[in-house]
Amino acid sequence: MDMGYMYLRLCAFAVLMAVSAKAQETKGLGENKTVFLQTNGNKRDAAEMRVMFYNVENLFNPTEDSITSDEEYQPGGMRGWTYNRLKRKQINIAKVVLAVGGWDPPELIGVCEVEDYSVLYGLTNDTPLKNFGYKIIHRNSPDPRGIDVALLYRPDKFKVLFSYPFSIRFPFDTAARTRDILFVKGIACKRDTLNIFVNHWPSKFGGATVTIPKRKYVASVLRKLSDSLLTVNPNANILIIGDLNDSPYDESVSKVLRAKMDSTNLAPDDLYNMLAGAGLSWKKGTIKFREEWETIDHIIISRPLLSYTTPHGMQIFDAPFLLQDDEVWFGKKPFRTYYGAKYIGGFSDHLPVYSDFSF
Repeated sequence: MDMGYMYLRLCAFAVLMAVSAKAQETKGLGENKTVFLQTNGNKRDAAEMRVMFYNVENLFNPTEDSITSDEEYQPGGMRGWTYNRLKRKQINIAKVVLAVGGWDPPELIGVCEVEDYSVLYGLTNDTPLKNFGYKIIHRNSPDPRGIDVALLYRPDKFKVLFSYPFSIRFPFDTAARTRDILFVKGIACKRDTLNIFVNHWPSKFGGATVTIPKRKYVASVLRKLSDSLLTVNPNANILIIGDLNDSPYDESVSKVLRAKMDSTNLAPDDLYNMLAGAGLSWKKGTIKFREEWETIDHIIISRPLLSYTTPHGMQIFDAPFLLQDDEVWFGKKPFRTYYGAKYIGGFSDHLPVYSDFSF
């Protein structure tokens, strides 16, 4: 589909629609804290919602998909992926969601690295999350490995009006494919319209420098989509969440997407990166490479949406049960599902991020 047509279509829709789980004890980490002590335990009222984003790391269905390269995550594949391992991972993810939520699990959850609708259905219906009525927005993307982005939402706090996956086609590499940008428009807390973009930008696999143009291009597409909404409605509430595979200071985020780190001098069409003040030291981040932590999972908002939250309100959820000792590079590292090819039954190689909004 021509990008210009997609922008016009998005603008048209913007005009038409403007109008308990038991506490999990930390095991084997040298600490003995329950997961529910990690977030603000105050119960949210009808006007409040918590937004979470989580790269869940390879949430695959163990059945074969003939049109994607998912052989690694099949019973006979290198990972020895099975239905039982899938169920354990879904339960682990549910524990994280419940822990991030405190009294209530988050009302909006963006996720990436999910293979299909079925793994999300199992997550929301075969775990303690079934008690909260989550609905799923997912579209299969052209990613070669078959991993997609999705949005989970609680209909008691968010009413969906429209959703659409924006496909990415690189003009300089027409054979390459990557994840869609998932757009969802809805009503938050029965009070105001919220425009959500869920992202998983191209990885640095093959070399960080070589892959920069791809992340810059996706950033340019996202910036145009945001501009189209702000042109129609300068007061549009835009929420961008995702694994951008770049830090707040990389050019794709800071210059192409133009996500600013200073909330005090924002122009009307500026975007604000809520990572300002969170996860910017070498000891904190959402992912660890060797000895360095880096924050590549973002919550970015338009200036109007800033009035519903606090500038430094984003949190990285680094509860002890999500970490393990790093015996090679020292300190801690994310407790992931595999250590190399060895199954260890953890959570993810990323830590989740979240932020609160009051409408």
